Amino acid sequence: MRVFFVTNRKFALKRSLKILGCLNLCLILTSIMSGLPAIAANPKTNLSQSPKLNPTDKRAADEYRQMGLAYRQQERFDEAIAALQKSVTLDPQNLDGRIILGWTQHLAKKDEAAATSLWEAIYLSPTSLQAFNAIGIVYLVRGDLPQSVVLHSWAAILKADNEIAHYNLSLAYQRLNQYDLAIAYAQKAIELEPNNPHPFVARAIAQWTSGDQPSAKKTFRDAIAVDPRYRNPEFLNFLNEAGFSSDQIQTAKQVLSSL
Repeated sequence: MRVFFVTNRKFALKRSLKILGCLNLCLILTSIMSGLPAIAANPKTNLSQSPKLNPTDKRAADEYRQMGLAYRQQERFDEAIAALQKSVTLDPQNLDGRIILGWTQHLAKKDEAAATSLWEAIYLSPTSLQAFNAIGIVYLVRGDLPQSVVLHSWAAILKADNEIAHYNLSLAYQRLNQYDLAIAYAQKAIELEPNNPHPFVARAIAQWTSGDQPSAKKTFRDAIAVDPRYRNPEFLNFLNEAGFSSDQIQTAKQVLSSL
């Protein structure tokens, strides 16, 4: 009887995920369609009317982009952003340039500017996986969870084996108290990237907050098996760089202390 119940529960959850995916697709398309006209209406971001790029500007744009990446590597974010903005001004149709600018702004904790840059990238390419992964993280980190769910769901539709999307959906759903979905998406992320400890920790905190503490402990031990540094509670503070909120980090520390 227990096996039958568990099997049916898993089947129901899979069906729920498929239904949710369809609903999310409708929300995604609505969100994208409502956002793009605003970008198109702004003369500063009307990308479709950019003049043809000449070779000199292209070379200069490439040089500024490389300069910006070098500054970013040194965590000189203001200088990196300034160089990347010059690159985008010179080569406004360059998708990678806008994504790099947006992600650099995110790293500099300028999330409003990051969202704007990444929406402009999406305007150039509405199927850009990199852009949707990045903007979904921006919304997740700033706490706009429903929008993050929509954006990452679209990213998962664009590429079914997109570990980043599944992992971040787990984090978002855990914060929304949708624990079954959080656990399911974390499990999918684990299957896609079994050598990454982050999805294991995401699954563990979702299990813990759902009340399944034995499973949470087992999953956290699996994370430690992947990366022994997760035995150290201080090391867990770095999870904020992996999209975890402060509350989620505290939950991870609770699970660790219970082992």
